[in-house]
Amino acid sequence: MSQENTSRAETLSGAGDAAGLEALIARAARSGKGAPPVERWNPPFCGDLDMEIRADGTWFYLGTPIGRPALVRLFSSVLRKDEDGKTYLVTPVEKVGIRVEDAPFLAVEMALTGSGTERALTFRTNVGDVVEAGPDHPLRFVVDARTGGLKPYLHVRGRLEALVARPVMYDLVEAGEEAEIDGRTMFVLRSRGAVFPVMPADELQRLSQ
Repeated sequence: MSQENTSRAETLSGAGDAAGLEALIARAARSGKGAPPVERWNPPFCGDLDMEIRADGTWFYLGTPIGRPALVRLFSSVLRKDEDGKTYLVTPVEKVGIRVEDAPFLAVEMALTGSGTERALTFRTNVGDVVEAGPDHPLRFVVDARTGGLKPYLHVRGRLEALVARPVMYDLVEAGEEAEIDGRTMFVLRSRGAVFPVMPADELQRLSQ
């Protein structure tokens, strides 16, 4: 193999398969202690990668689902969403664009603990993040224009969010309560002292019928 081809094979955009990507990203992830500091890395953009995260949380590379959860977790550790609204895999020396159908992560489990100001909603994502909703990790809610259904999102890190999976959404509704906000009765969720309005209580009741 020529030096030029060897050099290209050692880049994210030049990796020929998932195993090649795994080796490159593993080296980047081990470059420091703890989670890779992707927010501090400022490498050049090196093109787009044929990788997509579907709305159900499945990762595809070169049109094939990535079946190894450990590999998905590794890739997710160097994921970053920039101010341009696009999502990238980032190492200290390059960043490559990937496609994200909805949110990059899926919140697949929730636990409710405590009460009053100590009440906390803690979520686990499909890639192993454990995130406690609160002032630093807000919940937001969007009404899907296509289906009319409610879609909750949880801030995970950087600009990355997790879409709350439908089974977990039922747990969210059970954890909610009504509160008066700006003169209107709202359905809200509370976690670590933060209040997250979901929607007017009468609208939620209508959607639930």
